[in-house]
Amino acid sequence: MICSLSKLTEKDLQEINNLEQEIHSPLLAFSCSDTPMTELSSENLQKIQSLEKKLGVSLVAVAGKC
Repeated sequence: MICSLSKLTEKDLQEINNLEQEIHSPLLAFSCSDTPMTELSSENLQKIQSLEKKLGVSLVAVAGKC
């Protein structure tokens, strides 16, 4: 399962902002989808981890072609 920040309408954002004000805490909205992961060799996993460290991001290898 992969999650990312949600795409929200102005109305959705306003409702979230209202609730943030009410509970005195910021909220993040995530949407998730079932995405098949791919099997990786140790070498490819190491390459991904190296690039993650270099860029300061998290990368996820999914099944399929680029």
